[in-house]
Amino acid sequence: MNRRTIIKQISILTGAAFVGGELILQTGCKSEKTIKALSLFNNEQITLLDEIGDIIIPTTDTPGAKAVQIGSFINKIATDCYSKNEQDILVKGIEKMKLDFEKKYSTSFVEAPINQRNEFLNAVNLEMKQYTQNKKYEDPEHYFLMLKQLTILGYFSSEIGASKTLNYIPVPTKYDGNYPYKVGDKAWATS
Repeated sequence: MNRRTIIKQISILTGAAFVGGELILQTGCKSEKTIKALSLFNNEQITLLDEIGDIIIPTTDTPGAKAVQIGSFINKIATDCYSKNEQDILVKGIEKMKLDFEKKYSTSFVEAPINQRNEFLNAVNLEMKQYTQNKKYEDPEHYFLMLKQLTILGYFSSEIGASKTLNYIPVPTKYDGNYPYKVGDKAWATS
């Protein structure tokens, strides 16, 4: 599967245009020679992204987003594929989340109990929905939408997401439109 197919599928899954997707579809990611910054986020922020990702896609009977090192994935994609403007929105948004959480709960997100993390991210998600409903076409996307999309993309394109969370056939066969489906079956990974 190529990057363009993944991006299109994530756009369909999230019901919104993938932030930066049109740029990636037209030009691809930056080549290694053109990358000036080695990393958009520092180690502390990458750990925070892992923890946020694990709230977005938690560990259940399958591993969550933290198990696929989603923070490193987000860092790589945002560093290599996002425009400077998109990078700024994402970095400032992550810092805003970090500071807002510490101000509200007097502890870091990483050290906080799960119920405080959930409560906080639910409030951020509600803020994102309201922003998205009221934004004009030329307004930038909300940083939390970018973060959620990158988390979904990274998780479901990882080995764990594609083989343990989704149904997966390593050697695809012919299309069978009459394949038996049972209620509760996993969705199919792409082949």
